[in-house]
Amino acid sequence: MSAELVEALYSDLDLAVFSVEDNEHFICLNDPPSWFKNFAPGARKGISINLIEFSEFLKNFMIDAKEHWRKEKKGPLKSGLWIEKSSLATELPLEASAIQVKNQHILLLALKNNDFTYRQIHQQIIRDNLLSQENLEREVQRRTQQIREREEEMSIRLIAAAGYRDQETGAHIRKIGLYAAEIATKLGWTQEQINEIKLAAPMHDMGKISIADDIQLKPGRLDTSEYEIMKGHAQIGGEMLAGSGISMLDTASQIATCHHERWDGSGYPNGLKGEEIPEAARIVAIVDVYDALTNERVYKRAYSEEESLNIMNDLAGNHLDPKLYRLFLSIIDKIQAIKSND
Repeated sequence: MSAELVEALYSDLDLAVFSVEDNEHFICLNDPPSWFKNFAPGARKGISINLIEFSEFLKNFMIDAKEHWRKEKKGPLKSGLWIEKSSLATELPLEASAIQVKNQHILLLALKNNDFTYRQIHQQIIRDNLLSQENLEREVQRRTQQIREREEEMSIRLIAAAGYRDQETGAHIRKIGLYAAEIATKLGWTQEQINEIKLAAPMHDMGKISIADDIQLKPGRLDTSEYEIMKGHAQIGGEMLAGSGISMLDTASQIATCHHERWDGSGYPNGLKGEEIPEAARIVAIVDVYDALTNERVYKRAYSEEESLNIMNDLAGNHLDPKLYRLFLSIIDKIQAIKSND
């Protein structure tokens, strides 16, 4: 259908007809009715105008219209009635419709009956309130995203500070968060919780920044006294991250303290058992063991995937939460995809 045919169809219906040029500008496909010239006196066929500048309601309707066109939905999308004040301060009741003619996006503006009922005015008030609420929700979403970005920056900086002590675990600590997020997703955690563990899990060994290099970077096994010193990193890391009042750091503190606890109660620092251990820490315990086994360390070679999973099979039920470990195995393809993306 051509633009000429569109004009012919709507010329007698007291409509202003536009094709969408970009996010704000629209080309008049007909000579707009006289009522429309209250808003744009110079509007005429073939002229490009900015419709958005005179109508906040229309600006928000266009968000829905673009989604309607993107999904190529059939039929028109109607805005419902809203009221605009003309340049003469006259209240004009309008309705917009978004349609698609072939590949052309068309916007129709219609002047509705001026004889308002109480119900129509009431509906306008409701729409205005909804518009204010939508704007408020968008602002909340924007602020939430800013907070999330600050938390992510905080996490990266803290990880970097700890990473200076042990360069070979740099990739390891970042992937821990990605692994943990996959398990949390499978468990059905909320998106906010998934985001938190993704950022918090890499800080599980934050306490190692307090451990001397001759112990932390020692090739080969630690002796008993050295091991006792190394074990202290869990409590220290938890205390470093505690007390901020920031949910993500609270989760990181919990993980740092408890990720060396064991399902059978033989872990440290507090000998917690089973579900006494926070779920986030039980998740990180699994992915930490997996990543440690499959990567080379100063004290060990990297084990193959098969060797690593065989070892972990033996650890399930004593060291590792057996139910979470089975879930880990059910998404092992996703875990391996992350691991291979170096």
